Amino acid sequence: MTEPTERIGFVGIGRMGANMARCLHERGLHLTSVYDLHSAAAVDLANELRVYPAQTPAEVADRSSVIITVVSDDAAMRAIFSATDQTSLFGNARGRLFINCATLSPGTHQDIEGLVTERRGLCLEACMAGSITQARNGTLYLMCGGKPEAFARAETILGRLATTIRYIGPAGEAAKVKALVNMVMNSNTAALAEGLGLGAALGIDLTLLRDVFSQTGAASRVLETDGEDMQQRAHDCYFSAAHAAKDSAIALNLAKNLGLSLPVAEATLAQYQRLIVQGKGDLDKSAVAELTFVDRLGSAPTHG
Repeated sequence: MTEPTERIGFVGIGRMGANMARCLHERGLHLTSVYDLHSAAAVDLANELRVYPAQTPAEVADRSSVIITVVSDDAAMRAIFSATDQTSLFGNARGRLFINCATLSPGTHQDIEGLVTERRGLCLEACMAGSITQARNGTLYLMCGGKPEAFARAETILGRLATTIRYIGPAGEAAKVKALVNMVMNSNTAALAEGLGLGAALGIDLTLLRDVFSQTGAASRVLETDGEDMQQRAHDCYFSAAHAAKDSAIALNLAKNLGLSLPVAEATLAQYQRLIVQGKGDLDKSAVAELTFVDRLGSAPTHG
């Protein structure tokens, strides 16, 4: 694999973005700058990686040929690409490649690509499946959507971040697949919480129950990642309940537009919304178990 010559900046350095930046830095790529709404976090990471702590998204684009964005939701994405804001990424879009990694609605990815194309830049959605650890280690699973030339330009950089890179199709298509991935994952998580919660209420040893689940039709990736956390009430955040709700809502909106009813996904979304109402949206998605264990209902989970 040839070494990329691109100058890379990051906009959005939360848990995933910061660790992706660290990964690329350690693998010898040329990072220029980082930006985040939480300026202290940007300064800390910039000092760690010895790059420029940008004060605006525009400063990142000015110093970079490739900008990787990892923001929270559609509103945040549209804000950093505001066509009327001189501090946004659009002021320096010409000739640049924007790799957008957040889980967003397909329409937002399509709109952003259209606006970037008008300004003679390139845009690629690179939707992530994986954990903070995988972001740090460069072992993500990436689903990409956009123009083939954007994918071709991004592929070598993405190869430093992922073990698998799938080109799905035009803008918005990868976002659809990612929405389905997270919808199913979230439903699996809620179902596991109910199974373990009922098992606890029946007096079944949960370590035994998880072992039985793992060797039968109840096995799942979520059982591996969240089962013990649910049992131990260890809800340190790797993927928040609030993000689970956002992503299930994206998928359900796609279904609504097609006239489809998805009652399991709807029930799952309702559970995560209950957590948010209880002030637990910043806990890991495994905290949905707080709603299913009879000795926990209405009590605060232990975490930290």
